[in-house]
Amino acid sequence: MTELRTGGRILLDNLVAQGCDRIFHVPGESFLAVLDALHDMPQVDLVTCRQEGGAAFMACADGAITGRPGICFVTRGPGATNASIGVHVAMQDSQPMILFVGDVDRGMRDREGFQEVDLPAMFAPLAKWATRIEDAARIPEYVARAWSVATSGRPGPVVIALPEDMLCDRVAAVDRPRIERLTGELGKAAYDAVFECLRSAERPVAIVGGAGWSRSTAGAFNAFARNWGIPVAGAFRRQDALPNHSPVWAGNLGYGPNPKLVERIKSADLLLVVGARLGEATTDGYSLITPDHPGQTLIHVHPDANELNRVYRADIPVCAGVYEFADMLACADHPEQPRPDAAEAHAEWLEWSTPKPRNGVMLDLGMCVGAMRELMPGDTLICNGAGNFSGWWHRYWHYGVQPSQLAPTAGAMGYGVPAAVAAALRAPDRQVVAVAGDGDFLMNGQELATAVQHGANLIVIVVDNGAYGTIRMHQEREFPARLSGTTLHNPDFAALARAFGCWAGTVERTEDFAPALGRALNKSGVRLLHLKTDVEVITAATTITAIRNR
Repeated sequence: MTELRTGGRILLDNLVAQGCDRIFHVPGESFLAVLDALHDMPQVDLVTCRQEGGAAFMACADGAITGRPGICFVTRGPGATNASIGVHVAMQDSQPMILFVGDVDRGMRDREGFQEVDLPAMFAPLAKWATRIEDAARIPEYVARAWSVATSGRPGPVVIALPEDMLCDRVAAVDRPRIERLTGELGKAAYDAVFECLRSAERPVAIVGGAGWSRSTAGAFNAFARNWGIPVAGAFRRQDALPNHSPVWAGNLGYGPNPKLVERIKSADLLLVVGARLGEATTDGYSLITPDHPGQTLIHVHPDANELNRVYRADIPVCAGVYEFADMLACADHPEQPRPDAAEAHAEWLEWSTPKPRNGVMLDLGMCVGAMRELMPGDTLICNGAGNFSGWWHRYWHYGVQPSQLAPTAGAMGYGVPAAVAAALRAPDRQVVAVAGDGDFLMNGQELATAVQHGANLIVIVVDNGAYGTIRMHQEREFPARLSGTTLHNPDFAALARAFGCWAGTVERTEDFAPALGRALNKSGVRLLHLKTDVEVITAATTITAIRNR
């Protein structure tokens, strides 16, 4: 006779069968049966977070690191709405994630009971799939399908509502075996067309990173690009798609790219796009590369057929796994001599990414990033949310092996600290740094408590200019000197960090940064550096005065 188990236990047994070893959560009475089952499952690391948005960001980042769905549990109503930001980021970032939301009892539904929300309807526009489990015996079916949906094609988030009473039902259920990710195969016609274009192109450029990209993909694509001498640019916030020391790396697209790379993209006759969706940020509002790209041939490779020809007309659309495609390129015959283009593009990027002192700036962030490059390992994992502060790291930091950049392509503030917590727990042998602006940090700074509680080792750098800097920049462009709603009154971030049990220091001058970072590196646990900067130096390239004068 099949053993009777609670829905909560069946759920966990099937998550473990699929490869789950860590769960991020904020507890709620709606899924007590799951928490009870976890009491007997020490093989699952339960990370207790302080706000559902932080928990969802951690799960999203964990999925980005492992390639498996990051798992998050929250309660209904307020918990679900708080966690929705992580679902949105996971979708736009193409990262696998499963969010489980405790729901009202089945017999209470549609009465607008306590914290009741129609969860599948709420999450349907945000997720790849949003559903509810009504029958505990079908939990294995739903978990296996959720795992497959989250990891197949373009990876993304799945949201599953769990009625509280269903989780307490004791039923017989047949567990499902582990699901392996499915990948498409490259047909001979597409194979021949790709190489015909590569052989005939005069100015090819590759744009890479995105759905399903991995360290193995990077190795294979790097070998191909070096053999052919093709410059490789990273899509927005995909700067770890190739180790940046590769002689074919040409830099990143997105906000504030190297003007020489922009010109190289515009003059290219062949664009080989692998894994990237060519979203708004990567293409500068669909203007750097237009949807019809006249005069340019577009080979677009993506694991999800729904992304091909969705916005951009692809001359050669290829639905295939990005690793399989990169491996095919690496194994194929190649020219005897690579083109000189890649070496030229890499030299341009090296010049662009080398910080130079800015006169009259008390705390020069470019030189601070330069000091970090000298003092920290090449495989350091940099995590950041959204804000102008991130531009200094995007331009001057040299990213190592994938994953070494956790940053939301969705432009969500508050991502950096939770992502760094997830990274520190997942990769304890690597140096992890969260970089956050003052506004960005206070959106999820409470997760310092989670980091301390779970023994994470990480460094947090808070860039404090007393403003929502990105919006202030746009405000100055559109309505010069007419400030409204962008100024911030901040706490002493170092004192705040000490209250959480962290080591902390304050830096106000460039020459003090490297010694302070050195002291932080010699300690363990959570360490925070509070960098006080001048809002006048609004980006790595300009000032507020220059924007007003223009």
